[in-house]
Amino acid sequence: MAHQISLAVARRFLAIRHLLAPPRALPAEPESVMAVVDRFGSLQFDPLEVAGRNHDLVLQARIAGYRRELTDELLYGRRLLFEAHNKALNLLPARELPYYRITWDRGADGWAGRLLTEQAPLAQKLLAAITTQGPKCSADFEREGSIAWYWGPTTAVRAVLEAFAECGRLGLARRDGNRRYYDLVERLFPADLLAIRIPEREQRRHKLLSRYRAHGLLGATGSAELWLGIGPAPLRTELRAELMDRGEILPAAVEGLKGQRFIVADELPLLAQAGREIAAEAAGAPAQPGDGAPGASFLAPLDPIMWDREALEPLYGFEYRWEVYTPAAKRRWGYYVLPILFGDRLVGRIEPRIDRAGRIVRVLGLAWETGFDPLASSEFVAAFADALRAYLQFGSADSLVPPPGTSHRPLFRAISAQVPVRRGGAAAHHDGGATRPGPAKTAAAHRVALS
Repeated sequence: MAHQISLAVARRFLAIRHLLAPPRALPAEPESVMAVVDRFGSLQFDPLEVAGRNHDLVLQARIAGYRRELTDELLYGRRLLFEAHNKALNLLPARELPYYRITWDRGADGWAGRLLTEQAPLAQKLLAAITTQGPKCSADFEREGSIAWYWGPTTAVRAVLEAFAECGRLGLARRDGNRRYYDLVERLFPADLLAIRIPEREQRRHKLLSRYRAHGLLGATGSAELWLGIGPAPLRTELRAELMDRGEILPAAVEGLKGQRFIVADELPLLAQAGREIAAEAAGAPAQPGDGAPGASFLAPLDPIMWDREALEPLYGFEYRWEVYTPAAKRRWGYYVLPILFGDRLVGRIEPRIDRAGRIVRVLGLAWETGFDPLASSEFVAAFADALRAYLQFGSADSLVPPPGTSHRPLFRAISAQVPVRRGGAAAHHDGGATRPGPAKTAAAHRVALS
C-alpha cells in the first residue's frame, strides 16, 4: 500500500529531511558535513565558483558558519570523503567506495582505458613520475599536443591524468583552486577498503538507492541525468523492485505529482513529523517548520532538493532552469541564480556574486514569485536578513551591495539594521558574455512584490 501524501505534507517533509527546517541548524564542524553527506548519500561537485561552489552552497544552507576547509579536510586530509561519478561528479563517503568501483571498471573498459592504451608511453611516464615523486598536476609536466577528450580538445597530459583517475589508478590528492593533484589510489585509501569487491548488480542497486537518498521523493522517471550510471530503464525497474522487497524504499502517492514516488524507509518518522506539523497549522497553530520559526535559505543550483526539476512546478509552483550554459541573450533569470526557500516554499530567486578582494557581496538580481510580498511578513524579513548575514560570512564579506534600481529599496531598508548594506546599486556583470536583460515577467514580479 502506497503512502498517501498531501502536497502540503510533501513540501514540509522535504524541507525537514533536507535539513532546511530550520536552515543552518548544524554546527560548523566536520561531523556536520558528514551528517549531510550521510543523509543525501552524495553531494554534486561543480567547479564554478561565481557564488560559491555547488557543494559548498549545499552545506552552507545547512551548517551555521560553514567554511570550505571543513570539507577539504575530509576530502584531502582525513579522507572520509572522495570524489567519483554518481549521476555526475560527486563527493561520496569513503566507506562506500566499494559500491562505486563500477565507475572505475567502466572507465577502464571504455574511452579512458582506450586512451591509456593509445597514449601508453606518456601514460607510463606520468605514472612513473607520480609513483616515485608523489602527487602531481598537469602543470608539472611538459605540455604535450592537444587530443580529443570528452568536452573537446585538451592537452594529452591532462587527458591521461583524468583517464587514470577515471580508471581508478589515480585519485585526487588535493585541489589547489581548480588545479588537481593526483596520487596513486593505494596511497590515498586503506588497502582493506580497496580490497573489497561487491557484485556489480549490488553496486548498481546501491547507486539507485543513492538517488532516492539524495532527493527524498523521487519517482521512477524524470530527466535522464537523474539515472546516469545505473543502467537502462528495465534494469532500474528490477533494482527498484529489489529495494522495495528489501524494505529500503517505500512507495508513495503525492498529491499533484504524476506517477508513483518513493521514500527512504528510515525517513518515515520525518514524514510523520511533517504530517503532525501541517495538521497543527490547519488547527490554527502558527507555522513551525521543523519545530522552529520559518527560516530562509539560498539553494545551490544542483542542491539535491532541486534535482527533480519536473516536480518543482507541481510541488512549489516554481519553474527553475540553471542557465549557466544558456546563451546570455536567452537567459530568463540570470547566469548563476539561487532559489530562495522560506519555510517549505520556494518564494523567489537571488543572483549573488562574491567579491573576495573587495570583501563584498553584490546582489545582481532578485525576483519574487507572483503573489509573494517579502515585506508582508516580519518573519520573512528577519529570515531573509539572517540568510544574507550567513551568506556574507560564507563569502568572507563585510557588506552587501543591493541590486540596482529602486524596487528593492524598501526591503533592504528594512534589513539594514541587521545586514551591512552599502549604498548604490550593484555593478553590471558580464558572466557568460553579456549583461542579463531583465525580462518583462521579472520586472512585473518585482513591481507586484515591492509596490
